[in-house]
Amino acid sequence: MRPFGTLISFEEAKRLVETNVKPVDRAETVAIEEARGRVLAQDIVASLNAPPFDRAAMDGYAVKARDTFGASRRHARTLNVIDVIYAGATPTRRLVSGQCVQIATGAQMPPGADAVVMVEDTEKDNSRVRIFKAAYPKANVAEKGEDIRQGELVLKKGLVLDPGKIGVLASQGMGQVKVYQKPEVAVLPTGEEIAELGQGLKPGQIYDINSHTISSVVAANGGRPLRLGIAGDNPKELKSAIEQALDSDLVVISGGSSVGERDLLFNILDEQGQVLFHGIQIKPGKPTLFALVNGKPVMGMPGYPTSCLINAYLLLVPAIRKMAHLPPRRMVTVPARLSDRVTGSIGRRQFLPVKLKAGKAVPIFKESGAITGTAQADGYIEIAENIDLLERDEPVTVILF
Repeated sequence: MRPFGTLISFEEAKRLVETNVKPVDRAETVAIEEARGRVLAQDIVASLNAPPFDRAAMDGYAVKARDTFGASRRHARTLNVIDVIYAGATPTRRLVSGQCVQIATGAQMPPGADAVVMVEDTEKDNSRVRIFKAAYPKANVAEKGEDIRQGELVLKKGLVLDPGKIGVLASQGMGQVKVYQKPEVAVLPTGEEIAELGQGLKPGQIYDINSHTISSVVAANGGRPLRLGIAGDNPKELKSAIEQALDSDLVVISGGSSVGERDLLFNILDEQGQVLFHGIQIKPGKPTLFALVNGKPVMGMPGYPTSCLINAYLLLVPAIRKMAHLPPRRMVTVPARLSDRVTGSIGRRQFLPVKLKAGKAVPIFKESGAITGTAQADGYIEIAENIDLLERDEPVTVILF
């Protein structure tokens, strides 16, 4: 067995990953129905005014504002109703003094009108209407270009598209938009001890867990996972699998990153490229490895499911989001108090899965090979390297998964 070299700090590991992953600059055009959560690869300059015409903001009567001046419940102004305009219709008559047009919300204002009196402030009698409240010019009118003006930069390259921004695209008649491609992440499970789902288990085998949890993390954070078949524990097969994986933007390998006789990953990556670190001062996840091969980042995750998944949250998520042009994941935290005494790990930062129950953070004490350690947890607490003990009822911050 070959021992680990010098373990690096968690902060240094994060820095090395952050420094050595680059945003993917390839773009593609997608329908706006498929664009939510994607990142704009172009500036959007308005080609149309929104609204494209002056329109009524309320149901009521389009009027010349001066015809309503002085109107009140005691001193109504009476106007002749010459037309009715519904949303989508085109006005055909111009108002002159003493006239008005019944109008629906969103309908185009008729020529000559400069205000809308709300229907609540009127009383209609056949072709005449009494106005009980004065309207000032532009009252209850959405002016042409009030929302968006033609030629205006309305959405900037690099923005994440949400429903509101997709609405802006639709206002400009855009059925398609250019967005950055999702980074392709090759996920390579390794080890003779794991089997594909649906296959029978041989003695000593378990089903592959890590490639499926990693792929889920990738997809949830703006990447496109490409799950490769399981590579066995022999150098030739593993080298070939890594070469195939390097066609992707980022490679994540689970298993083989420790220091046992059959943990081959360090030597292979050291031959093919540059290993930037192998071993972090954290628990779980100490054997994590990061390398560059042919300019492509390669992350080697521990084989134990809990270690693998927690390290995916800690190191892989920021890398994928940077490559996808997405902002850092927003950390949601909850204050709580420990339900039990917890022992730290002097010299290593600890990330302990916990379940929230009645304001308490209940530690889930399971070994790193148990996937239920994270499946049953709501999040984790972070215990610094210099803390050897946290007492029951001590306040902690739970970082939600």
